Amino acid sequence: MPSASHHLLLLLLSLSSLSSTLSRFVVEKSSIRVLSPEHIRAKHDGAIANFGIPDYGGTMTGVVLYPDKGTTGCNPFGGPPFGSKSGRPVVLLLDRGDCYFALKAWNAQNAGAAAVLVADSIDEPLLTMDTPEESKDEGYIEKITIPSALVNRAFGEALKKAIEKGTEEVVVKLDWRESMPHPDERVEYEFWTNSNDECGIRCDEQMNFVKNFKGHAQVLEKTGFTQFTPHYITWYCPQPFLTSRQCKSQCINHGRYCSPDPEQNFGEGYEGKDVVVENLRQLCVHRVANESNRSWVWWDFVTDFHARCSMKEKKYSKECAEDVIKSLRLSLDKIKECMGDPEADVDNEVLKTEQKVQVGRGSRSDVTILPTLVINNVQYRGILERTAVLKAICAGFKESTEPPVCLSGDVETNECLESNGGCWEDIRSNVTACKDTFRGRICECPTANGIQYQGDGYTSCKAVGPARCSLNNGGCWSETRNGQTFSACSELQLSGCRCPFSFRGDGHTCEDVDECKERLACQCDGCTCKNTWGGYDCKCKGNLLYIKGEDICIAKRTSRFGLFMTILVLACLAGAGVAAYVFYKYRLRSYMDSEIMAIMSQYMPLDNQQTEGQPLRQDSAI
Repeated sequence: MPSASHHLLLLLLSLSSLSSTLSRFVVEKSSIRVLSPEHIRAKHDGAIANFGIPDYGGTMTGVVLYPDKGTTGCNPFGGPPFGSKSGRPVVLLLDRGDCYFALKAWNAQNAGAAAVLVADSIDEPLLTMDTPEESKDEGYIEKITIPSALVNRAFGEALKKAIEKGTEEVVVKLDWRESMPHPDERVEYEFWTNSNDECGIRCDEQMNFVKNFKGHAQVLEKTGFTQFTPHYITWYCPQPFLTSRQCKSQCINHGRYCSPDPEQNFGEGYEGKDVVVENLRQLCVHRVANESNRSWVWWDFVTDFHARCSMKEKKYSKECAEDVIKSLRLSLDKIKECMGDPEADVDNEVLKTEQKVQVGRGSRSDVTILPTLVINNVQYRGILERTAVLKAICAGFKESTEPPVCLSGDVETNECLESNGGCWEDIRSNVTACKDTFRGRICECPTANGIQYQGDGYTSCKAVGPARCSLNNGGCWSETRNGQTFSACSELQLSGCRCPFSFRGDGHTCEDVDECKERLACQCDGCTCKNTWGGYDCKCKGNLLYIKGEDICIAKRTSRFGLFMTILVLACLAGAGVAAYVFYKYRLRSYMDSEIMAIMSQYMPLDNQQTEGQPLRQDSAI
């Protein structure tokens, strides 16, 4: 049996939505004019279906055919595709009943029909043919590209009789030119959506539309041809349930503004009020962007939020949303001020306005489902697809005032030219993660100048690989003093920073180690130690000679045995230097050669042969 929380969820949705007595749904219509035969010439209305692609602003003339069998169109039509004697497109007439409207259109399209008319089976006002429930959709909805319309029973019967008589073809003209109002040179349209991405096919449909239509939307907005406004549906909690756990988890502002639990499970995942707050934030993003004449940034925010803060990936949070806001250079303070306090027992002016405009007036329907697109105050019918919606918007311009995009096959805009598209950028090296595409920019760490970058593309990209040290020292610490340069970046490491010998730190900052103070070197009897940058100097008392590798003092003049031992020590050190060089050839880090150079410096005049930038002694023992 359904749980009590499930019953309350249904009650919340049913009682808090718009009152059924006030609710109104406007059926959007196209014109159907019969051209022949003569005796049934007349103009009729057809209710535009909420699937397929209506030819807004256009017309289609075709021959009406009625199948000999399978008149409901619920099963695929066998045999050759439908065709007319005159070669005109086929408008297939089908009967209502037995299966979903969309399935009829799909089977008709596969049989070669250019359009579908469904004849009602009873006498009633025209209704809008909608898509089936998600569980019944077998993936064909988005593939329907032909227009469909429902006609009343009497008109359907008249067409069938004329076809049955067979004396001449039944020719009709489908006309969508007046289906979209076109009063002036600017189109005003709005999109009712949701920040939740856990509502199945509906959520996927609206998010795919936002991503694919963003390029068109931003070009039209920037050039002043359109005025776009996003909207979000909210409900309210019935008074008797204000103190219930369910209303508290789904509503803000003490039950005034609610959204259903995303998982429809009050015990896990996100809560409905999380969705309401994020919807409110996205409304304020548009308001604040609009105040700075950058209203089109809403499209960037929504696509970035979906990519970076997905509910499915458990990243749906205030912190993630604010990171996106910062990346797009919007005022976070103004957005917070616009949002107000979700916990306060007062009206929220932004959401209160949303609830008002949700109610239909004049030629406009109530908004009751998501997603819904409204163009020039008329609800758009048909598949929510880029070119189909663009054609509908173009039909909303007064004749001869259409923007160039309506008269050309496509449009291109480089979004990376403004604020780098909100992506990561290294100004010093002129490297950017912004990549422009037709559907809008994407933020993707690049490979530039032979250097590969990795990161999220929005806030960070780090150089990786062998060539990274050649650019800004790989982001690592580096410093030069007295002609000597030390670096925490090594080409032997593919990533990360590590302080060199005689230095300590995290690789981004390194400090010289005082070997003398920390008693890491020069511990022989009578030795005096002096710290240097990147090393140290050790001196013996009297006339003794310091052997750095062994940390001992020996007499400059000694016996043959002593001389032999000194030569033996030097020979061993020389051998160790050769071995170190071999290891270096195999990319093993080595410092043995610096030991030899330090010892040899005690016997040979090498002081003036130091190569500029070559490090001195870096460690205290072999």
